[in-house]
Amino acid sequence: MYSQSVSQIAGDRVALCDPKDVNPDDTQQLIIDDSAAAGQLRAGFPWLRFERDLEREFRREYFGTRLRQIRFNLGLALLLVVSFGFLYLLVMPLRDNVALYAVQFGLVLPLVLGGIAITYLRDGRRIYPRVAPMLVPVGGLAIIAIELKAAQSGVLVVFASLLLTSIYTYFLLGLLFYDAIRTNVILWAAYLAFGIVGGLPESVVIYNSMVLLLANLVGASVAYSVEMGIRQHFLERRMLAETAARDGLTGIYNRRRFDEHLETVWQAAQRDGLALALLLVDIDCFKRFNDHHGHQAGDECLRAVAAALAHSARRPLDFVARYGGEEFAVVLFDPSRPYLHEIAHRIHANVAALAIPHGDSTVAATVTVSAGIAYVAPTPQRSTQGFVQLADEALYEAKAEGRNRSVFSEAAYDLLETGSFRAGRRAAG
Repeated sequence: MYSQSVSQIAGDRVALCDPKDVNPDDTQQLIIDDSAAAGQLRAGFPWLRFERDLEREFRREYFGTRLRQIRFNLGLALLLVVSFGFLYLLVMPLRDNVALYAVQFGLVLPLVLGGIAITYLRDGRRIYPRVAPMLVPVGGLAIIAIELKAAQSGVLVVFASLLLTSIYTYFLLGLLFYDAIRTNVILWAAYLAFGIVGGLPESVVIYNSMVLLLANLVGASVAYSVEMGIRQHFLERRMLAETAARDGLTGIYNRRRFDEHLETVWQAAQRDGLALALLLVDIDCFKRFNDHHGHQAGDECLRAVAAALAHSARRPLDFVARYGGEEFAVVLFDPSRPYLHEIAHRIHANVAALAIPHGDSTVAATVTVSAGIAYVAPTPQRSTQGFVQLADEALYEAKAEGRNRSVFSEAAYDLLETGSFRAGRRAAG
């Protein structure tokens, strides 16, 4: 471990935040403005695209929640394929149209069955959106081939199957707007081209193409509105979830969200062989502050310090939470050592810049903080509980050495007994 007090780092250049930028009244708005969902709502999404990480999360949720409904719709499609196959027998003899039935039952039917099978896979929510945009056009082209073959035999009523395919593509197969548009443009162009080349009457090809085009215009318009609404609701739900994950007083993340986040980044860092840092930050002599200045002033102090911490850790993956009482936690994913050093300096400097009077502090005339810093590379032999305990031990050392300082530790901690240092620190006041 090593320790640094504020006086030791006074000569370093630290990026101070202006005290007015950490007005406690603006803390909640600061957090809301930093929300990816809120930012996307402000920016809008007329092209039905979110920023990369948000788009990835949307697609994962979209297909995860709709896979069962997609499976049902594919089951209905299976029934339609079989039903149309038997209806064809009423108007087209089997012996004269072997190729047509081979396509219907040898290609279209297996494609639908394959789609249903994918929805049952463990990774179906990940595989389906990758495979469906390729399989659906193949199925649509097969249906066009059936339509043209039937039309050459003088049977034109099967054009209805192509219209049903268009409706399915827009609304029932789970395709997002651009995948549905791309598929239907391919099918429309293929019908027009193959109809002319296949020797169908020009008037029939033009009429059917116009009907199909009009159906696509209506379908695309409705599909756009539907997806716009789905995306809007996704962002609103995400904002509600983020609000529920916030501490009611300070506006930063709460303890429950901290626990969830730490488990997530711990697994990610262990998988990718990266390091994590955890800073436990405690307001010095806070009980004395409450007793001397009153609990209302104490609440204002907590909010101001929380805002100062939020201003200190500004990378996209930096995470700030209220750990409990007057204690805060900052989680840094894959930080460099210089950045970790800078964060510690910035926290002390930004809290000092608040210049909140503390009339009963044993450290300084204004509010100060102490920080314990743990820096490790997660391994299967370690745990998040031990990680927190390592930072807790470092915080205890910072308190014992006189407060208003940071203590850094990256020691092995496989055998730490979670809670022992916290109990000792509380006993020491």
